[in-house]
Amino acid sequence: MKIRKAVIPVAGKGTRFLPATKEIPKEMIPLVNKPMIHYAVEEAILSGIEQVILVTSTGKESIERYFDRNLELESFLRNQNKNKEIEQIKKIGEMVEIITVKQKEQLGLGHAVLCAKNVVGNEPFAVILGDDLVISEEPVTKQLIEARAKYQMKHIIGVMQVPKSETSRYGIVDGEYLDPEKKNLKMSRMIEKPKPENAPTNLATPGRYIFEPEIFDILEKIPRGVGGEYQLTDAISIAAESGNVMAHLFKGDRYDTGNVESYLNAMIEFALANPEYKETMMSILREKKVKYSL
Repeated sequence: MKIRKAVIPVAGKGTRFLPATKEIPKEMIPLVNKPMIHYAVEEAILSGIEQVILVTSTGKESIERYFDRNLELESFLRNQNKNKEIEQIKKIGEMVEIITVKQKEQLGLGHAVLCAKNVVGNEPFAVILGDDLVISEEPVTKQLIEARAKYQMKHIIGVMQVPKSETSRYGIVDGEYLDPEKKNLKMSRMIEKPKPENAPTNLATPGRYIFEPEIFDILEKIPRGVGGEYQLTDAISIAAESGNVMAHLFKGDRYDTGNVESYLNAMIEFALANPEYKETMMSILREKKVKYSL
């Protein structure tokens, strides 16, 4: 069955970006000339997704408005003969069908995904974490969809290699490889943030998934896990016991925008990857290198 829907959780408070996030959702902070959430939705669209389900919370209304038409602004720009700008904002409002559901209490990623159950219905769906962005020739979600079709597995988890010393920052997968290139692994379990000495591999999930709707049944039954929250990794580990979960080592460079330090790095990389701003960013970096004797 075609993957038509994608769930993007955006209910978090973004405390690591305070004081900016006192009034602005973290997902609306710009990365070059677009808010961060734009890139996640764009990845979904380029992967063939027809409907995006935003799991939001109170104070996140500006995210929904961003993907709506702003007729007043369009009229203002038209009077200023700014046709290029009109097309830019109209395109945003016509990108994809957006549906929002509220996560009334932030109880973990597993709980956020579960909040989308009634909208997803009885069909497979993608999950995209909006603060994990990837620069790649082929969208990561599309890569997972193609891997799912090739290996006929129910659930697909996007993974990347991380230094063994950093396994305590991620969900880490374990299992047996399905191909000599070691790009696809039939999972036996998934461990949430294991210490390096306890990590079975260095394959970490940065926030790209394809699930069958049966994952909701598991999410409804799991107890609270690490941090007192309902962990998506716990549900994935249970699903893996049936032998129908696969991890796919995706192609692309992943950038965590969940904190200020990594956000600054992502800003540079996304500017360099954008033909319109590449030369400007390179010029800035050269000037800073001289100024600060880097």
